[in-house]
Amino acid sequence: MCLAVPAKIIELEGARATVEVPGNQFAADVSLVPGVKPGDYVLVHAGFAIEHYTREDAEEILRLYEGLADVG
Repeated sequence: MCLAVPAKIIELEGARATVEVPGNQFAADVSLVPGVKPGDYVLVHAGFAIEHYTREDAEEILRLYEGLADVG
């Protein structure tokens, strides 16, 4: 099963971004979500940002994911 996760853009160079999910940083391609900038939140799936998120929405989804870990 693949899971898309909200991530914060830390650095941006062209279509390549360094993004952060609490505790982890990794590279993501942001060419599918034009106009994003450092500090923005995006939904990342398989190394590609596929949607632009508000900070509030991203934080809510991360809280829900944490709750799933507590259930398992």
